[in-house]
Amino acid sequence: MSTELNIAELTFVLEDFTRMHIRLPQAQRLSFTTLSVLHTLAGHGPMRLTELTASEQVTQPAITQIVTNLEREGLVERRPDPSDGRAVLVHVTEAGAAIVSGRRAERVAHLTALAEGLTPEERAAIAVAVPALARLVELNRSGS
Repeated sequence: MSTELNIAELTFVLEDFTRMHIRLPQAQRLSFTTLSVLHTLAGHGPMRLTELTASEQVTQPAITQIVTNLEREGLVERRPDPSDGRAVLVHVTEAGAAIVSGRRAERVAHLTALAEGLTPEERAAIAVAVPALARLVELNRSGS
């Protein structure tokens, strides 16, 4: 087994893993983009619509519609931006945060069961890789 990092192979594996991971929770009554907005707000705090448009890579009308629908369902709320009275910040509500934490708990349970099928060496390799993957995420955030 090579210890050289093959970025193309990493990309393919991460794409497959991401597709699997996104689809793990079974209760799927919201679209992927809508769920992504909830996860973004739960993880990064309140944001302006323009920031959500950029982070979710959708159009301004699309994010406005998503936020309006989430607001109607009681999963987010708009509040005035304390630093600019003309702007609003979108906040995740307790109900929205509960969806995010419930999805995470489902993923943890499913991945725990899958990890039982790995060898101790494979589990150790993943454990060693986690900090490096977290650092890649951090580098991406600081670069954008």
